[in-house]
Amino acid sequence: MSLNLNHIDRRRFLRGSGIALALPMFGSLLESTARGDQTPTNPKRLGCFYFPDGVPMPLPEDPAYQDWAWFPHGDGKEFTFTNCMQPLESLKSDLTVLSGFSHVRSRNVHGHNNADQFLTAAATGGGDREYKNTISLDQEYVKHVGDQTRIASLVMSTDGGTGTARGTHTISFDRNGRPIPAEHRPKQIFDMLFVKANGDSAKRLALSQSALDDLLADANSLRKTLSADDRRSLDEYLDSVRQAEIKVEKAKHWLNVPLPSVDRDILNLELTTEHPREYLQTMFDLIYLAFKTDTTRVATYQIGRENGVGRSDHLARAVGFNLAHQLSHETKNPDGWKNFAIYCRFLHEEYGRFLGKLKDTPEPAGSGSMLDNTLLLFGSASSAFHLSRNYPLILAGGKHMGFQHGQYLNHAGTNFQGGPWLGKGEPWQDKAKGEDVPLSNLFATMLQRLDGKTDSFADSTGIVEGI
Repeated sequence: MSLNLNHIDRRRFLRGSGIALALPMFGSLLESTARGDQTPTNPKRLGCFYFPDGVPMPLPEDPAYQDWAWFPHGDGKEFTFTNCMQPLESLKSDLTVLSGFSHVRSRNVHGHNNADQFLTAAATGGGDREYKNTISLDQEYVKHVGDQTRIASLVMSTDGGTGTARGTHTISFDRNGRPIPAEHRPKQIFDMLFVKANGDSAKRLALSQSALDDLLADANSLRKTLSADDRRSLDEYLDSVRQAEIKVEKAKHWLNVPLPSVDRDILNLELTTEHPREYLQTMFDLIYLAFKTDTTRVATYQIGRENGVGRSDHLARAVGFNLAHQLSHETKNPDGWKNFAIYCRFLHEEYGRFLGKLKDTPEPAGSGSMLDNTLLLFGSASSAFHLSRNYPLILAGGKHMGFQHGQYLNHAGTNFQGGPWLGKGEPWQDKAKGEDVPLSNLFATMLQRLDGKTDSFADSTGIVEGI
C-alpha cells in the first residue's frame, strides 16, 4: 500500500508515557511508490515578494543602459542579464522575467501608492476618495490550501504590522480587503512556526470559543435594533468574528499534532535591520523552513515599505549606502544608476540564494525539487521613477505545475518610459507610451495552475500564454 506523507503528520512518532518521539522518514513507507505503483502527490506552494521604489531604468542612449538597467536585453529565449540581474544567471532556466504588465486601475497614480494593491489589483491609490481594498492573491489561494497546514499563510515584512492606507507594511489582505498584520521579528516567526505553546493552550482556546459564542449571540440580538447601514457595518464585523472562530477551530485541531523538529542554532533569531544582509537571509530561511516542513504552503514577504519610511530603508547599508529610497532619487548624479543597481543586485543575490536552496532540496515527500513545486512572484509596483506602469516582475519555480521558464516575456518592447528624474514633472504624470497587459491576467494564470479551478482574478481579461 502506498502512503502519501503529505496527508499524515509529516513525521512518524513513537507515542507513549505522555511523550512523542520524532522518527526519521523511512523509505519503506513509500515502497509501493518506489515500485512505480503511484506517483506521489506534490504540494503546491505560493510565495510572493515585494520590494519598493522601482528599479534602474536608464534610457538606451544612456551609457549605463547596457550594464545597469534592471530589465534584461533581448526577448523570448534570447536574452541576457545586466550586471544588476547577474546574480540570477545560474537560475535562468527556472525563472521568467516579465515586462509590460501593471494593474489597470493604478497606472495613473504616484508609484509610492502601489504596494497596497500589488497583490489585489484594487483601486487604492491617489485622490481623496474612500480607501477600499480587496482580497490579495495569496489569500485567494489560502481558500484552497489553508486548512491543510498548521499555519494557513505566513505573512512577513521588514517593517511589521499593517502600516497605513497607501503606506502598507503588508501585502496580504483578507477577503474583505483588510490588511493582515505582518511579522518582522525572526524569533517570533520561528516560535510561531516551530515552538509549542505552553500547557494552557487548550484552556485558552476553550475560553476563546466561549467568548466568541457569547459575542455572536449578543450581536444577533443587537442586529434587530439597527438601521440598514449599521447592519452592514455589523455584518462586516461579524464576518471577522466568524473568521476568528474558524481559526480557533483549526488551532484546536492542530493542538496535539507534534511540531516539526528544526535546529534553531542554524539561525540568528535576534537579528534586526542593523545587520541587513544577515537579516534578509534569515527571513528567507524562515520561509524555506516553513515550506520544507509543510508548516504552511503560502507566504508573503514585503521586503520594504514605499517612500523611504521605516526600518526597511536601512537595507541599503548592506552594500555601503545609507538609505535605499534615496538611491532612486539620485540617478541623475554620477554613478547614480550604478549605485541604485548595486542595491537591486543585493536583493537579487539574497533572493537567488533562497531560490537556490529550494532548487537544491529534493521534495521531502514527493518528486522533483522544492522549487519545482513552489511558485514564486518577485517584483515591485513601479518601474521608472514613481512610475506605476511596466512593473519589474520575476516568476520562478512551479515546473511541476506546468510553467515553462528560461525566457523574458517583453510585452513592453521598446516603448518603455525611463530616465532620471530631473526635478520637474514626474513620469507617472506623463502619457503612457504603450498599453500594459493587466497583471491580474498573470495572477489568474498562477491560480489556475495552483488550484486547477480558478480562471479569473480581480480585473483579469484572460490568461498569459507562453509560460
